Amino acid sequence: MQAVQEATALPKQSIELPEDLAQFIEAWKTKPGNLIMVLHKVQGHYGYVPRDVAFEVAARLDVPLAKIYGVITFYHFFKLRKPGKHQIAVCMGTACYLKGGEDIIKEFETIVGVGLNQTTTDGLFSLEAVRCIGCCGLAPVLTVDGEVFGRVTKDQLAGIVAKYRGK
Repeated sequence: MQAVQEATALPKQSIELPEDLAQFIEAWKTKPGNLIMVLHKVQGHYGYVPRDVAFEVAARLDVPLAKIYGVITFYHFFKLRKPGKHQIAVCMGTACYLKGGEDIIKEFETIVGVGLNQTTTDGLFSLEAVRCIGCCGLAPVLTVDGEVFGRVTKDQLAGIVAKYRGK
């Protein structure tokens, strides 16, 4: 029970948001659909939605924290943990799944040393499965930082990772 209380307890004081983010929240405060727009802006700034910022957004928009976390956990775009410098997304849509998407994920887990929705200890890579990238004709497909790799095989993955290790 104590862990639940600690996780849901409001911070004692508000945090200082970057000026552009604070202004954006204020500009969107009364507009319909503001929560998703604000969360997009937050994630664009931090790369994920930090816990303390979620509390601050709840206070500034006067919405329950549960609503914010409901949106964050519903849409796979939003992240609760800081992603790696290079984000690997493996498509698990029907075509990609049938053409070996699951094998691609398992091989990536071996190569980078983390499981799905995790980040390497050096912060260089994070790995996630996504529903569809929209390149079904190129299945199996993955992206690294938005760069699309189609018709990938397990043998190509080490080379793809090596390409980003030096960046």
